[in-house]
Amino acid sequence: MDRRSFLRKASLAGAGAGAAALATPAIAQGNQTWRMVTTWPKNFPGLGVGAQRLADRITAASDGRLTVQVYSAGELVPPLQSLDAVIDGSAEMSHGAAYYWQNKSPALSFFTGVPYGMTSREMAAWVRYMGGQEIWDEIYDQFGVQGFLSGDTGTQAGGWFRDELTGLDSVKGLRFRTPGLGGRVWEKLGATVTNMAAGEIFQALQSGTLDAAEFVGPYNDLALGFYQVAKNYYFPSFVEPGLATELVVNKAKYQELPSDLQAIVRDVCQAEYDQVASDFYANDPRALKTLVEEHGVNVRQFPDDIIEAGAVAAAEIMGELRDSGDALTKKTTESFIESLNILRTRTEGTDGPFIEARKKYFSI
Repeated sequence: MDRRSFLRKASLAGAGAGAAALATPAIAQGNQTWRMVTTWPKNFPGLGVGAQRLADRITAASDGRLTVQVYSAGELVPPLQSLDAVIDGSAEMSHGAAYYWQNKSPALSFFTGVPYGMTSREMAAWVRYMGGQEIWDEIYDQFGVQGFLSGDTGTQAGGWFRDELTGLDSVKGLRFRTPGLGGRVWEKLGATVTNMAAGEIFQALQSGTLDAAEFVGPYNDLALGFYQVAKNYYFPSFVEPGLATELVVNKAKYQELPSDLQAIVRDVCQAEYDQVASDFYANDPRALKTLVEEHGVNVRQFPDDIIEAGAVAAAEIMGELRDSGDALTKKTTESFIESLNILRTRTEGTDGPFIEARKKYFSI
């Protein structure tokens, strides 16, 4: 599906939804309808589809007692106002990425992805078993909401660049779309960083407002059509090693649900974290093959001096956050670092050597 066709279908699907969405949630004979606003275009590969599937699974598992109606980016609220819609009661749920809200608390970035930080499996271990969820709950308690991991893209692509990067000097002054703590890393390397929603990136690249952009990876980026403007595609991202999406719910309304419906919401999110991961793992390499063979994309790796400078910048940012005057940011950073230093012993000591051995010795 080309970009114009994808975005046109997304727009038509959303037409007229906004007015209907303003109605209050339906409650009849014990059944409820909750509104989920998302940061993704409708039917967007992996992410938008994952949000819709999550909603459908909650509806089906609850036998309609909790029906979730999805509003894609812009249908009810602008995409980067999705969390605010849950906070102010315009919606009961939002589906997005926690680092989009780092202006509310820098600590929220840890629950999407951290430069040179956790892989997606390490992230799940921290959140589920090493105190991450409890800290996340403390952060979101300030806003009356509850967050759950809801999807996983795996290690992302490093981004699309009009011009080939020859070294660290080529980053200076680069106008680059990249969010979260990763954006702060690129700023330290000399780029001018901005964030914008998925549907806005192509036009900014096309118009020259941006020199480079990263979103997720081949599966999404093929649909967004970035290859039409920039041909240099860099792998892997060193600032987004295991990106998680989130489902956020109004906490008071969530706690009013019967215990079985609370469990359905929680458990469906956990199932979707793994389902979305499988979707990306299966379709990223196929999409990349299309980008290279049909659209002439050049797959490149970042020069070593950029990778090394990125690691130095990432360590500096971790130190700044750990020394933050905000108690929750400090607590989150310390928990993340402590858990990462434990978890990486398994990833680097077991998974890493196996991957290297397979690459070196095994072919069929």
